[in-house]
Amino acid sequence: MCDVERPREKLLRRGAEALSDGELLAIFIVSGTAGCSALESAQRLLVEAGGSLAALAGMDRKRLMSVPGVAEGRAATLLAAFELGRRFVGEAYRYERTAITSPKQVYLHMIPSLKGLDHEECWVMLLNKSRFVIDTVRVSVGAEDATLIDSRIIVRLALDRRAAHVVLVHNHPSGNPVPSMADIRETESLKEALGTCGLCLMDHVVICDDCFYSFDSEETAISPFSSSP
Repeated sequence: MCDVERPREKLLRRGAEALSDGELLAIFIVSGTAGCSALESAQRLLVEAGGSLAALAGMDRKRLMSVPGVAEGRAATLLAAFELGRRFVGEAYRYERTAITSPKQVYLHMIPSLKGLDHEECWVMLLNKSRFVIDTVRVSVGAEDATLIDSRIIVRLALDRRAAHVVLVHNHPSGNPVPSMADIRETESLKEALGTCGLCLMDHVVICDDCFYSFDSEETAISPFSSSP
């Protein structure tokens, strides 16, 4: 067997950074089936995801198992691996005690939770007077092109956590971060509701995988991870 067919041995000799995405996935798949090696199954997974690890991480168990060579146990292993990756990135950021002062920081904080989703979710970042993050809470899960922004729930969360500032965050799976009219109306409603309690809506950031929109700065920015010029 040539070196490319032995991802595990290649990793031990050269380190994980020397492996392709397909070779890394093959290690989680462990072994192949009749007529389909672990590496071939991994490559088929990448094809199914359009070459995107974000799309692959967003696949559910049934879709993973639709690929030849990916049985239930292997699908569970992949789901666990992607979840650990998300938690690692989120944990690494939380330990950086830096005040949140820009939409880019909001994007970096939230993208581990929102990247690759095929539906909208609404989250709030609760900040203290120094703008350090007290808590980050998902407040609703919606459909492909809509999610509920409930001002009462958000105000109650902010008061319970003794927050001074609130950042509203939701994602657009479509890839277009420009807010809808409903987004604009609900943002104004939340700003007013928080204001009556002496709280500040610092920003509302709409996140896509490779870009984001800030209500505060009223502009779209490219993700710092994007390969676009």
